[in-house]
Amino acid sequence: MRIISYNVNGIRAAIKKGFIEWLQTDPADVICLQETKAVKEDIDTAAINALGYHDYWYSATSKKGYSGVAVFTKIKPDRVENGNGHAQSDDEGRVIQLHFGKLLLINAYFPSGTSGEERQAFKMDWLHEMLPYLNKIKNNHEGIILCGDYNIAHKEIDIHDPKGNKKSSGFLPDERAWMDDFFASGWTDSFREIHPEPHRYSWWSQRFPSVRLNNKGWRIDYINCTDNLKDKINDADILTDIKHSDHCPVYLELK
Repeated sequence: MRIISYNVNGIRAAIKKGFIEWLQTDPADVICLQETKAVKEDIDTAAINALGYHDYWYSATSKKGYSGVAVFTKIKPDRVENGNGHAQSDDEGRVIQLHFGKLLLINAYFPSGTSGEERQAFKMDWLHEMLPYLNKIKNNHEGIILCGDYNIAHKEIDIHDPKGNKKSSGFLPDERAWMDDFFASGWTDSFREIHPEPHRYSWWSQRFPSVRLNNKGWRIDYINCTDNLKDKINDADILTDIKHSDHCPVYLELK
């Protein structure tokens, strides 16, 4: 199973930049998108379906054109579940779950706290709800994959300027501690299983065009799996050459 996670920062904008043409290259069997900023009816899905993908969408109801997740998959799931039962998160269309036999794939768009204290507080509440939820459902499946834009750079190796960003949302001590707790509770960072090297990032600020050119980025997009899937990791990577968004896709291949 080849899986991609990709924050497209607006699916309609990404399509204008060649997203469908990229899909035509068969980049993965399952493609998980975050921040679609659209509902299914906004998109001509015929071109996506013609490539063999089934498409599943979960969009925000609280604010049109905000947040939203989608999954395009050539492997038809046994069941699709929208949300995770947390009302405010579900109103923002942040989680979609696909069941493939006893394997569960969760596509999640973690909140950002960059717009101020209120959203940072929501982000922390979201995180503190998500981890117990994951721990509760973990024993019900032979393996879980949690992919998405986590909006957190875990370690200093995952950010170009750790000292300068130590007070920035996305690299705050309590956010990084949450990541520590997450991995300690039975999860594997699939990318780091393959790539221990520095300067590998998945997001670059759009404020200055030179930031991406000079690779001053953050690694905030992940495809993580429960530890019992660790020995099935065949490959993992960050596809920095793909440029439909301020993020780039991240990739995992399971045996």
